[in-house]
Amino acid sequence: MKFYSTNRRSDHVSFEQAVMKGLADDGGLFMPEIIPAFEKVFFSNLEKYSFQELAFSIAKKFVEDEIGEDKLEKIILDAINFPAPVVPLNENISVLELFHGPTLAFKDFGARFMAKTMEFFNSKEDKELNILVATSGDTGSAVANGFYEIEGINVLVLYPKGKVSYLQEKQITSMDKNITALEIDGTFDDCQRLVKTVFVDGDLKNKLNLSSANSINFARLLPQTFYYFEAFKQLQNKNENEIFAVPSGNLGNLTAGLIAKKMGLPITKFAAAVNSNSVFSEYISTGKYFPRQSITTLSNPMDVGDPSNLSRIRELYSGKHNEIQHDIYSDSTTDEVTLKTIHEAFNKHNYIFDPHGAVGYNSVNNYIKKNNLINYSAVVLETAHPAKFLDAVEKEIKIKIEIPERLKICLQKEKKSIQLSAKYSDFKNFLLRNS
Repeated sequence: MKFYSTNRRSDHVSFEQAVMKGLADDGGLFMPEIIPAFEKVFFSNLEKYSFQELAFSIAKKFVEDEIGEDKLEKIILDAINFPAPVVPLNENISVLELFHGPTLAFKDFGARFMAKTMEFFNSKEDKELNILVATSGDTGSAVANGFYEIEGINVLVLYPKGKVSYLQEKQITSMDKNITALEIDGTFDDCQRLVKTVFVDGDLKNKLNLSSANSINFARLLPQTFYYFEAFKQLQNKNENEIFAVPSGNLGNLTAGLIAKKMGLPITKFAAAVNSNSVFSEYISTGKYFPRQSITTLSNPMDVGDPSNLSRIRELYSGKHNEIQHDIYSDSTTDEVTLKTIHEAFNKHNYIFDPHGAVGYNSVNNYIKKNNLINYSAVVLETAHPAKFLDAVEKEIKIKIEIPERLKICLQKEKKSIQLSAKYSDFKNFLLRNS
């Protein structure tokens, strides 16, 4: 399998090169030359596969022979060692819980698979690898946890000062050893801009061995396809209208779902749920893309004003907006409606959504109502444990949420971060001083 840049000004590369580079030399994102599809019989027999067996079957199509089957199987068994259960709310709507990993967020799937894969590739090198990751909340802690104490790899986590929840910040800043937290005086988009600029800076590329752990790295994206297959496998009432509601920020989770669909998974529609950062929902409605500075919301990991993975979505559909619009519905949910949705879902289903899941639940219900659907099966991706947004959720549902033990441990640790401005020159100087 060869991978090309979405900017189409770089040479095609192998899976290993795509993973270890993170971003193409021309600043584009790597995409596989083809999206390999499964035979229809595969989907008829999904129930026969364990989650790990599904993951292996999917990964093998992209990795091919660059990682031996025994080693790839071990990577998956080590990385995907927690469940992704589907919890029914009623006969039509279910929740795919993606928060059962070590940092209680869906990012654990991508971060752990990528860490194990990069460890395998980097073991062949005789120099340290420096991983850069921008986070609006959950990505940073998942990547830090996934790469913690991996020999020969250092991780720099950039997060926006004052724009992540208290618990998220404690998770990001309570690591040590090969993990460094950089507190950037700006937004997530500033953090992402700093990371992406590094990869087109010839000065730094010649001095540092760099890669990225954001969803701009295909190794983060690939394992996110796994749980779409796992969710479909678990559905009791499969229907002609299969809708997946995906809380969306940088669009990596949505892109993974679209890749799963291109591989043959019979998903009818994606409800790409965004918060008040409505750049993508406007793009779906109009076909026009106007990126802008993100604003802070309750669902902060979705606070993205210039989502990187839009370029991949356009590639998947050869730039044909009518086809994108056919597969994707998108609308925007305010904080006020998010809180109201958390309250209503708890009263109606006795289920506690975090703000991201609530945005997804609201969007899919909007889609169902607008289209007067009767026969449908909807899955809402619940991407983080509600305890990570304790104050907002507890205030709304008026009950105490039990904090998982691994979050309690973070709360007891000292915050360790380095503060930097959002100027690229300051970030570059920091990298050069610490290389």
